[in-house]
Amino acid sequence: MENMFRLMASEEYFSDRRCIWINGPVIVGAGPSGLATAACLRDQGVPFVVVERSDCIASLWQNRTYDRLKLHLPKKFCQLPKMPFPDHYPEYPTKRQFIDYLESYANRFEIKPEFNKSVESARFDETSGLWRVKTTSEGEEMEYICRWLVVATGENAERVVPEINGLKTEFDGEVVHACEYKSGEKFRGKRVLVVGCGNSGMEVSLDLANHNAITSMVVRSSVHVLPREIMGKSTFGISVMMMKWLPLWLVDKLLLILSWLVLGSLSKYGLKRPDIGPMELKSMTGKTPVLDIGALEKIKSGDVEIVPAIKRFSRYNVELVDGQRLDIDAVVLATGYRSNVPSWLQESEFFSKNGFSKSPFPNAWKGKSGLYAAGFTRKGLVGASADAVNIAQDIGNVWREETKRQKMRRNVGHRRCISVA
Repeated sequence: MENMFRLMASEEYFSDRRCIWINGPVIVGAGPSGLATAACLRDQGVPFVVVERSDCIASLWQNRTYDRLKLHLPKKFCQLPKMPFPDHYPEYPTKRQFIDYLESYANRFEIKPEFNKSVESARFDETSGLWRVKTTSEGEEMEYICRWLVVATGENAERVVPEINGLKTEFDGEVVHACEYKSGEKFRGKRVLVVGCGNSGMEVSLDLANHNAITSMVVRSSVHVLPREIMGKSTFGISVMMMKWLPLWLVDKLLLILSWLVLGSLSKYGLKRPDIGPMELKSMTGKTPVLDIGALEKIKSGDVEIVPAIKRFSRYNVELVDGQRLDIDAVVLATGYRSNVPSWLQESEFFSKNGFSKSPFPNAWKGKSGLYAAGFTRKGLVGASADAVNIAQDIGNVWREETKRQKMRRNVGHRRCISVA
């Protein structure tokens, strides 16, 4: 306990680094997961600090998404705890509307992140029983000391850029990752190769085609493509409802039948379905099925050409594994994102090497020694919100119990003083 009280000084300096005691949890990340956790902690009366490496909340949404982006799921599945979307918002809010919602959310719950603070390391100090979180900001180092650490940096913290033969060394055209792509306007009339066929790859291809770019999309493996809506109802909502009553394999079977009725057979366009159903695949690997919002129409019309895997790039073209060559002017890498947790969290029991919790849902939110994770269940904003509620309740229970004991000790000490007097 002596070590704990020594570290509980409000500020102390050593080794040219400021050290600050946080009387509550430190939340790393000011995206939706971090904001949701902070709001739930505020509701529990627990103080906290949010540290964020960028200069704004929800930096992925504000700085690394394309202009036409909308939520792929109905708003009721994307709202954060304790504050629904405004009634006048459409069923699928735009990027700007979602950012406005998050900013209103932060204001309502008085969440004021400490921006431009990059976490370099976080480790649990066995001697003191506390977490030590080291950050840097414009060359200044700071260390936060806290009892609880909430990891809320998300599943999409860093872009994934695959090594493709010749892309960096020989290709002379423009290469951008999907996180840098804003609009197809600058590619109008150009020959563009989109690498990746997930939701981002499909939507970027659609946007390029809408701007009259000559668009090809690499599909090197099987993919589930589902309609966003079936008979006017959200496909995701239908699947959630069915999973309450039916086994997963039957839900998948019904979804695929309904999708075939709406979309028809897609194999003749170069889109082959996996052997495992969409919901089971999502549960096993976290791979999300594509919800079509118009890309299939462009594929069927020939405005977006499906091509197989890449063999290598040369100066002005790309050679595919089937031997054909395409002349191209630009490449958009819709190759996804990854967690960055292993690069800074010095812990191996709770988080795996891929930056996700080792514990399966619904137990992926709590580790040992006051470590928590929000938004790593591969279940989108619904999962992040559930994590936030669980984390805040868990910390809040301990917080209230300890606050009660402290008050009792103070009362006992006060009575003793009166008795002695």
